[in-house]
Amino acid sequence: MRPLHRLPVLLVALAPVLAQALEVHIDPHADLLYRQALPLLEQADNQGDSPGSLRTALGDDAELSRQGQAMAHTLPTAVALLKKSVELGHPVAQYRLALYYMTYLPSAQISDAACPLLEASLSQGFAAPAPAIATWCPPYNASADYRAALEAIPSMATLYAAYYPQPATRLACNRNQPQGLSMLWGRQRDYQAEVYRLLSDLDPQHRATLLQKAVDTNGCVTAQQHLTSRP
Repeated sequence: MRPLHRLPVLLVALAPVLAQALEVHIDPHADLLYRQALPLLEQADNQGDSPGSLRTALGDDAELSRQGQAMAHTLPTAVALLKKSVELGHPVAQYRLALYYMTYLPSAQISDAACPLLEASLSQGFAAPAPAIATWCPPYNASADYRAALEAIPSMATLYAAYYPQPATRLACNRNQPQGLSMLWGRQRDYQAEVYRLLSDLDPQHRATLLQKAVDTNGCVTAQQHLTSRP
């Protein structure tokens, strides 16, 4: 039998592994609400592709007016479903509701409205909020909790695989960049590359290794440029 006095030493050695083991349960009803919101979000996005349809149409253009009225119905309905899903702790709904705030609120209001949702989503191992947090959520984006959440993400890949692709306002590891209110759609590997890139900024000692992981994951151009420019 292993001596009991060695048990604390063993627990200390396992602490980093245990700290990254997330137990996340997605409520089935919350998931149903989230999935009911998806086609409405897609419909609103498609309507929003037409110039001027994001707001009440002006003038006598009947088609533009129809699109504006349709979006005025579908988007609030989608947001209401997301909010109900968020009340039940759904991590992907938390991200999509935060993304709605990031898209439609004035810049001065985004951090207060979106960051609690982004942080809650990331803390459950969902990768998509990571780039948005890096932009909008100080001081959390420089904290030990943020780094620990990023490090836990690879172990959660199986749970969230079915929820991708996901939209984003910007992905540094993507060659394309959105125009206006258009969104980029990233695969799971695209967001994982973003996580490695962000970790490289938080961990200078292993910066080159993490940047290389980003490149290996999706060919991250930004990470490759950083590697090439290193002295």
